[in-house]
Amino acid sequence: MDRRDSGQATVELVAALPVLLLAGLISLQLLCVGYALTLADGAAEAGALALAAGQPAKEAAREALPGWADGRAAIFVSGRRITVRVEPPSPLSAIARRVAVTSSAVARSR
Repeated sequence: MDRRDSGQATVELVAALPVLLLAGLISLQLLCVGYALTLADGAAEAGALALAAGQPAKEAAREALPGWADGRAAIFVSGRRITVRVEPPSPLSAIARRVAVTSSAVARSR
C-alpha cells in the first residue's frame, strides 16, 4: 500500500455515513407507518364493535388508541361505518401528513 491510499477507507466511510443514516431514517419511518396502521385498524374495529352494541363509536375508537396517537387521529362515523385516520410519528410534520394511514370498519347487524 502506498502513501496515496492510506486515507481511502476513512474517506469512503465518511462518504457512506449520510447514505446509511438516510437508509436508517427511512426504515424507521416505515416501521412507524406500519405501527400507525395497526393502531388505526384496532381503533376502527373497536369503534365498529361499539357501534354494533349501541355504544358511542368515536369514544370507543379513541380509547383504543394510545396517548401519543390521540392528537394525531381523526375519527369519522358515517352510518354504520367508522373510519380512523392516524398520522404516524415523524421528524417532519409534512412527512407525517403525507404518510397518514386510514382504516375503516363496518358494524353489521344480525
